[in-house]
Amino acid sequence: MDEKTKRQLAVRARIIKALAHPARLFIAQTLLEGERCVCDLTSLIGSDISTVSKHLSVMRNAGIVQDDKRGNQVFYSLKTPCLFNFLHCVEAVLQESKEEYNVIK
Repeated sequence: MDEKTKRQLAVRARIIKALAHPARLFIAQTLLEGERCVCDLTSLIGSDISTVSKHLSVMRNAGIVQDDKRGNQVFYSLKTPCLFNFLHCVEAVLQESKEEYNVIK
């Protein structure tokens, strides 16, 4: 593998890694419905604000979400709504695996 390909794959892996946590997947799924303030996400996840902010920071740095500060509140939205396609694909893989597993049993 050449260096250019390695760099391209590393960038893609960074995006996938940014989603590779249950709380971050939950945030992504929630933001598919529309923007949310950090306080709403904190309440929905059931974690403290610093933990949720850290998850959002990881997602923002990977280019998954964007933020909009309004007064004392920060609202987050998906930067790329095509993320829905990725999450739908994950569900399809799970369904297919489940069906294959049931056939083997």
